Amino acid sequence: MTLDTAKQRIESAITQFGSRAAPMIDLVLNEVRSDMGAAAFNQLVDEFDLELEYNIAPLESDYSTS
Repeated sequence: MTLDTAKQRIESAITQFGSRAAPMIDLVLNEVRSDMGAAAFNQLVDEFDLELEYNIAPLESDYSTS
């Protein structure tokens, strides 16, 4: 996945589902994190204000604790 593709998918989810888009956005962000790392994930969270709108917090690092 590219960053542009991720942006399009997030925009589409927001347009289609509005305030209920969080599960679809989560799927996109998980793929972004896997493919491109935490920096790209955090860039999208900031760009779309996902923390405030959908309670999706930025990541602290590229390493998972799970």
